[in-house]
Amino acid sequence: MCWAKAGVGAVATQAMALIDHGPLGIELMEEGESAENALRKRLSLDDAPEIRQIAMVDSAARVAVHTGSQTIPEAGHIVGDGFSCQANMMWNSTVWHAMHDAFINAQGDLAHRMLASLHAAEEQGGDIRGMQAARILVVGPEQLSKPWMETITDIRVDDHPEPLTELSRLLEIQNAYSNLSKYQEGDAIESELSSEIPEIAFWRSVDLVSKGRHEEARELIKVALEEHQGWEELLIRCAKNNLAGISEETVRILLER
Repeated sequence: MCWAKAGVGAVATQAMALIDHGPLGIELMEEGESAENALRKRLSLDDAPEIRQIAMVDSAARVAVHTGSQTIPEAGHIVGDGFSCQANMMWNSTVWHAMHDAFINAQGDLAHRMLASLHAAEEQGGDIRGMQAARILVVGPEQLSKPWMETITDIRVDDHPEPLTELSRLLEIQNAYSNLSKYQEGDAIESELSSEIPEIAFWRSVDLVSKGRHEEARELIKVALEEHQGWEELLIRCAKNNLAGISEETVRILLER
């Protein structure tokens, strides 16, 4: 369903989806076509456009959307400033309007605003088939020399009884890992997940030792040590060659030896 390329645009191909519209729509926009022209060209090549729902946004924030007349009700879309909300097979025709309102009123980065929009859709009744899957895909505003760094967020839940709950959890975990480098650079940002995720707790404790905050470090590393014995072994192995900022002194402080 979701296709996006940094500096080019994004496509959602839905309803009785023809996947071709995703990658080939991106290709057209990369060649310089606007979202409107790219959508028009793709629909002209579709043998059954009236069962499709397609939305495109290009790098200039131009939006083009098509909801075919034969898509399964309730189906529709609404266009905002540089974005589109669309849905089909919904319980209610209020879904895409609720998505729009939630998106423009939500706080935070793009991924969190998209998540708020998805929650709003479900609150309006959501899909007539119930819940199964969800995804958030966010790419950067421009192409980079290292294409693998262009994707900012790509989290997905392919099958789950509560996909939005699981998607929310994954997004917060991603943010916690993303903030780990900020901790190490001296940024004073603290995360509740530091005391919940063993790996983050492990590296935060090592960083706290380097800052002289030994009691906090010893308390935090317990999260990792109590979760799996391999974390203690990792400390010892790293200390042998002073890897990752871990020395014998780090081990002594963290393990109170």
